[in-house]
Amino acid sequence: MKSLIFCLFFAPIYSQLPAPFSLDNWDHEMIQVSSPTKSGVLMSLQPIFDDKWNQLNQPIFWKQIMRLSPDSCVFNVAANRQILVKYSAKKWARKTPALQKVFKDSLRKAYNLVADEKLMCTTGKNHFYKFDDVYSSLTKGILAFESFQVDPWYAQAILLIESPGQLVKSNVGAYGAFQLMPGVARAQGLKVNKTIDERKDFNRSAYAAASLIRKSCIPLAKSILDSKNITYHESDLWFRLFVMHVYHAGAGNVRAVFDKINPITGGQELITQMWQTEAGSFGNSSQNYSQLVIASQMILHEMVGQDCSKLFQCTGD
Repeated sequence: MKSLIFCLFFAPIYSQLPAPFSLDNWDHEMIQVSSPTKSGVLMSLQPIFDDKWNQLNQPIFWKQIMRLSPDSCVFNVAANRQILVKYSAKKWARKTPALQKVFKDSLRKAYNLVADEKLMCTTGKNHFYKFDDVYSSLTKGILAFESFQVDPWYAQAILLIESPGQLVKSNVGAYGAFQLMPGVARAQGLKVNKTIDERKDFNRSAYAAASLIRKSCIPLAKSILDSKNITYHESDLWFRLFVMHVYHAGAGNVRAVFDKINPITGGQELITQMWQTEAGSFGNSSQNYSQLVIASQMILHEMVGQDCSKLFQCTGD
């Protein structure tokens, strides 16, 4: 039975959706959103709150960066992304290296940090993370993945952070709503040549991304975890985040960082250790990837939850 917690966490009026098949258990996570300003199908955001992923410094940090204008920046502790202070990006850029050092030293002193604590200055990125623009595509992606018999959670996660609401090509050649590289797209059956690029087509791009996850990312993620007898369930949020790292960084790099950590168990601790560990080509952008996934879904939760207080009481089953 739906309760007040759904109103607090998920928004206006929700009802369960029937799944066209029952190969997996993701159908119970699909939620119908209906309000004056938001409608469509989303995947449940509850797991973020169940294990308190939303209380970790890293997602909190990225949530702020995603909503911050590029003319502002945030000083943060590199090791854990603890936010120290917001600052003007232009004002910071005008400082000489000597004055920048003085400023950072003053922050270390004010926050009782050690003298060599690495501090980072990160500019706002709300010009890139256009969540209002990408919202309408979430339902399309979720239903497309479900029709391809792939966990729809991945569609929602990818669409929120990979060129959200924009059709742009990355500096390494990734393109389309799911930001697929040319060779990856071709391997999944898409046409990508000088005259045709099916990555531009949402449905074809969704098919290729779903195929990649089903045929490669999930099996390879399982293989890595099985190598150390790590137990998992495919619907666990931490497992899904692990698969997302494979999607982004490639199985070889994920295996490298996994072997360096040498875990004896999975869960949230494994993912947060990956945020702090480098190996192979698994560097800063790879570490950040699942942090971005969590942060973007925290924002999505707030987007659909804004109407809750404006509407009548959420209905139950």
